[in-house]
Amino acid sequence: MKDYYQILGLQKGASREEVKKAFRKMASQYHPDKKTGDEEKYKEVTEAYAVLGDEKKKAEYDTYGHSFQGAGGGGGQGFGGFDFSGFQQGAGGGFEFDLNDIFQNFGFGGGGQQSRRGRDVSIDINLNFQESIFGVTRKLLITKNNLCKECDGTGAKKGTEMSSCSTCNGQGKVRENRNSIMGSFTTVRECSTCRGTGKIPKDRCGHCAGAGIARTEEEISIKVPAGIQNGEVIRMTGRGEAMANGQPGDLYIKVHVEQHATIKRDGSTLTSKLPIKLTDALLGATYSVETLDGPINIKIPAGITHGELLRIKNKGVPIGGGSSRGDFMVKVSIETPKKLSRKAQKLVEELRSEGI
Repeated sequence: MKDYYQILGLQKGASREEVKKAFRKMASQYHPDKKTGDEEKYKEVTEAYAVLGDEKKKAEYDTYGHSFQGAGGGGGQGFGGFDFSGFQQGAGGGFEFDLNDIFQNFGFGGGGQQSRRGRDVSIDINLNFQESIFGVTRKLLITKNNLCKECDGTGAKKGTEMSSCSTCNGQGKVRENRNSIMGSFTTVRECSTCRGTGKIPKDRCGHCAGAGIARTEEEISIKVPAGIQNGEVIRMTGRGEAMANGQPGDLYIKVHVEQHATIKRDGSTLTSKLPIKLTDALLGATYSVETLDGPINIKIPAGITHGELLRIKNKGVPIGGGSSRGDFMVKVSIETPKKLSRKAQKLVEELRSEGI
């Protein structure tokens, strides 16, 4: 007799969350429509889940082990919030359930046509500091699965007719009967021959061999919004890999921003240091400050102190995509001379005698 815990790679008495996690991982791995698929293993996994995923059946199985007989089990609220009372009861005590419903109940796509979805694509782009502040549009060539241009994703040779799939008799789903210690049950899954459409072309597209998708280069125009920060991710819905008879995945762009040599960012505020002479700090002066908008003259008031901040309004980071911007803050750094000439030293001593 089969050990359902062993099939799911679990220890006896595993928790509901452990059963759920193991089932999701293994069912996804062994699904017959995947490259890593294994139909027999997939059936074993679903059979094990049908017992361990139901609280009542799991309790009986934990008590009676391999002598457990669960064919007559009724409905009830089952594992993970899935309602097992929706199974269709057969005349011989068996039942039928759609594997696509289970997958959708767990929050990830099943084999049904409506839930078919292409893979997401992730890329990284580098921006200089100024591009991150003001935004930029980038065009990139990305190699990924796209709908075949020769057949528009149908998988059929141009001009050919579509015929009913003989594997599923045009239903798009395949029912498989299996006997177990629970009794008999039927699983329903998407037909792998027609990919759930119920139709297949009489002549397949020669460019994509009937798959409906081909790996090609596509130029993607990426609009980077103003004010984006290092590590942020831009999501472009539907620009990931294509899926024949399904929805495309999404494109995720992770942004890496290069640091500026003199300007730092703090939210919507930009800051930089401004070294000034001691005499200019005492008497006042006008300095040119380098901003992202170009050089701007700023007045240094007489008597300014070391570390004091001066504000240049509306020269910081754009706020909310509008014309409003943060401020540009200038931090004053008073430079003290390390050596003085005799004349300069005499003048400083006179200043000290004045109490300055």
